[in-house]
Amino acid sequence: MFKKILKISLIVIVLFSLTFTIACSNTKSSDANHKVRLFEVTHSIFYTPLYVAMEKGFFKDQGLDVELTNANGGDKTMTALVSGSADVILVGTETTIYVYSQNPKDPAINFAQLTQTDGSFLVSREPIKNFTWDMLKGKTLLGQRKGGMPEMVSEYVQHLNGVEPKVDNEIIQNIDYANLGSAFVSGTGDFVQLFEPIASKIELEGKGHVVASFGHGSGKLPYTVFITKQSLIDKNPEIVQKFANAIYMAQQWVNEASLEDIADAITPQFQDFNRDVMLKVLDRYRSQGSWATDPIVDEEEYRNLEKVMEYAGELKEKIPYEAIVNTEFAKKAMEQ
Repeated sequence: MFKKILKISLIVIVLFSLTFTIACSNTKSSDANHKVRLFEVTHSIFYTPLYVAMEKGFFKDQGLDVELTNANGGDKTMTALVSGSADVILVGTETTIYVYSQNPKDPAINFAQLTQTDGSFLVSREPIKNFTWDMLKGKTLLGQRKGGMPEMVSEYVQHLNGVEPKVDNEIIQNIDYANLGSAFVSGTGDFVQLFEPIASKIELEGKGHVVASFGHGSGKLPYTVFITKQSLIDKNPEIVQKFANAIYMAQQWVNEASLEDIADAITPQFQDFNRDVMLKVLDRYRSQGSWATDPIVDEEEYRNLEKVMEYAGELKEKIPYEAIVNTEFAKKAMEQ
C-alpha cells in the first residue's frame, strides 16, 4: 500500500511543480526569516532534539521560521514532500529508498540525521530479570504494522538471536498502533512491542515490564532523518544549511544538558505529559544512545538498514548511498 501511494505521489509532483518553483523563488527573497514547512511522521518525545531546536530558538537564530505539522504516518509524510506541501520531512531513510526505486526526476535526499536507533521496547506481562530473546519462542507477541520499520527491526532482532519470527512464535499484527498498549493491558499477548511513552506508562502502572530494547538489539540505523528534495538543495542550499546548523546546535545542547533541563525545554510540545514519565522516557532514550550526536547520515548505519530491509523482503534493489544521502550540510554544520 505504501509503495502504491508513493507511485501516485510521483505523479502528483508534476502537478505541483509550478507551485514549488514559485515557493523556491520566494525563499530567495526572504532569507532573513524564511518559513520552512516541516512535516514529521508522528509527534513523539523520541524526536526530542527537534523540539529543543524549536523551543530554544536555534531555528530562529538561523533565520528560519519552522512550521511543524504531524503527518501521522510515513506514507503521508513522504507524500507531503513529493507533492510540494512540505519543504522538509522527518521520517525513516527507508522511505527515500522506496521513492528512488520509482526513478523520480527529483529524488528525496537525506541530509541530517536525528535518531540512530529504533525507539521501541519489548514489554513483558511479568518481570524478567535476565531476559534473552529465545524467551519469545512459543509466545504471542503484539507486533507493529507489516512492512513498517519497527516491525522489520523486531523480526530482524529476533532472527539475529536465533528466533524465527512467526515460526517459533505468533505475532499479532491486526491491532491498530494506538491500541496496542490497551490491548496488552486487557490481556492479549505475552509480550508487546511499544514505543514511548506507552511503555513507561504501563511499567509505572505495574501492568507490564520493559525487558529489552529493539534499539540495542538492532544496532545503529538512520532511523529518523530530515529529508528534502534535490531541487530545494540545488536552488536554496543556504536554507538546508541553516536547518542542519540548528539541528546540530540542538544535538549538542541535548547531549550536555541535564534531563530536567531537557524536560523543561520540550514541555511546551507535550503539555499533558506526566513529568515523571517524561523524565523516565528521556533517560531511557539518551542512555541507549537513540539520539544522534551529530547530523551525519553514516554509511555504515545505512548498510545496516539495508540488512534489516533485506531480511524483511522489503529491499527490492540496493540504492547507492551517494544517490540519496548528502552529508555536505551536516559536515559544514559541525565545522561552525
